[in-house]
Amino acid sequence: MNGLLIGRFQPFHKGHLEAINFGLSKVENLWIGIGSSNKSYEKRNPFTADERKEMILSSLDSKILERVKIFFVPDTGDHEKWTYHVDSIVPEYDVVFSNDDFTITLYKKRGKNIIEVPLLKRDMISGTNIREMIVSDKDWLDLVPEGTKKVLLKIDAKSRLSKIL
Repeated sequence: MNGLLIGRFQPFHKGHLEAINFGLSKVENLWIGIGSSNKSYEKRNPFTADERKEMILSSLDSKILERVKIFFVPDTGDHEKWTYHVDSIVPEYDVVFSNDDFTITLYKKRGKNIIEVPLLKRDMISGTNIREMIVSDKDWLDLVPEGTKKVLLKIDAKSRLSKIL
């Protein structure tokens, strides 16, 4: 059985890692869609699709890597057609993993199976919060996996975010 998990991963954090592990506990293979893949260097989407892919791949255990495949999912500007656009990019899947109300609504309209992902410390662990912590020199390092940490330091995320936020 195959599952689908879509996120913007701006940046990929420990909550996302938990979501992947949760998904893999329910399915054999997990397709990971990097949403808004056509956007970068923006307030909500500061990191490129390739940077986010590197964050994810460098944060996953090698045994997990055999069971996941990453796909770039650009925004279409048409919510009604978006899930069909996703289907044109990723292989067949049996279930969608999400905790995003809008994504859940769109897939439920199509009769797709949805499993809601439990959130890990959502009050602290969110991309928005982590981006703000990076810019304001607060301690964000424990909120992201080691792979993400390395990518963010390599690309000087603080400097980029300071210009955007």
